[in-house]
Amino acid sequence: MLLMKIFKKKNEKIVAVCDAELIGKVLREGELVLNLEKYADFYNGEQADEESVERELLTATSINLVGDKATGIAKRMKLVRDSDIKRIQKVPHVQVYRI
Repeated sequence: MLLMKIFKKKNEKIVAVCDAELIGKVLREGELVLNLEKYADFYNGEQADEESVERELLTATSINLVGDKATGIAKRMKLVRDSDIKRIQKVPHVQVYRI
């Protein structure tokens, strides 16, 4: 299951998508920390299917994705490449900014 939250402010649209099972976890690898417990509210939005995520990603000015399912959608859409994706404890995470 995917969770998606959309933030809109003026001309900006931030789309945050996370694989649901990752909410509440704290991922650490070296100096990298992805705290999905402390920042759960950022991702913990509505349940979403792949089609609705794809639709929102097309019009986002900023994208924040965590998890295999979430990043996989962006890869299939060719919004990101494997080299763009960081892994923390083997969990993929990527941010995309459109200027």
